[in-house]
Amino acid sequence: MTRTWLITGGTPGGFGMAYAEAALEIGDRVVLTARRPEELHAWAQAHGDRVLVLPLDVTDTGQVQSAVRAAEEHFGSIDVLVNNAGRGWYGSIEGTTEDDVRRMFELNFFAALSVIRAALPGMRARRSGWIINMSSVAGLRGVNGFGYYSATKCAIEAVTEVLREEVAPLGIRVMAVEPGAFRTRAYAGFADEPIDETIAEYRPMLEEVRAAMVDQDGKQPGDPQRGVRTVIAAMAQDVPPQRLVLGSDGFDVVVATLENTLAEIRASEPLSRGADFPTAS
Repeated sequence: MTRTWLITGGTPGGFGMAYAEAALEIGDRVVLTARRPEELHAWAQAHGDRVLVLPLDVTDTGQVQSAVRAAEEHFGSIDVLVNNAGRGWYGSIEGTTEDDVRRMFELNFFAALSVIRAALPGMRARRSGWIINMSSVAGLRGVNGFGYYSATKCAIEAVTEVLREEVAPLGIRVMAVEPGAFRTRAYAGFADEPIDETIAEYRPMLEEVRAAMVDQDGKQPGDPQRGVRTVIAAMAQDVPPQRLVLGSDGFDVVVATLENTLAEIRASEPLSRGADFPTAS
């Protein structure tokens, strides 16, 4: 059966475009959205009527509703939603301005919820569908210098977990995808981006963070094309994973983090259980 994918964040060179090309490779149709759709026109023309490019600022709820309606009217349904739009900011927890924190959550978290809520009615009516929420290894282990970005991805993880349980009886499947370092354009802007830090004590840490990102640009081990093909393979399993870590570096970090966390929780078991009311003798 031919499926229709709605993919947000269609920046060339990113995961959104990789998802689109992988979906087309398996014979599906694609609705790819972007804030600057003109960048995608030449690519879309090569695929004819199997592709629809739509302008979309995911932080604009009205545009989200319009894009979902346009996708459903054009292709008849949305079978797979990929919440991919987002970006990473860096800064200290103390020094990042409140406005920047709120903008980060608007794009990385609340916008994803807006797209999910717009697409779910159609999926509920058909009793089928897939929602792929692009999270990050940072959603499972916070990254120094990216505290608020990590927080947005932690929020995505929690919502994805609960949403999965709520919509499973309706025939809708949900997966969180947590990439490690992948060779997209995400790191390219760090070389030219000034450190916007209000507290001097944190600048050395952020300078190290920026230098590491600049140094790693173009050397990230993860291949976006292989990554999205892995997601498609996971979706096809009889029992798809609830979450999928992408990349060896991310896998190693997540496993070590969860093992250490579990060991720490178990070490504190007497303290945890001691918080209960005493049991009757």
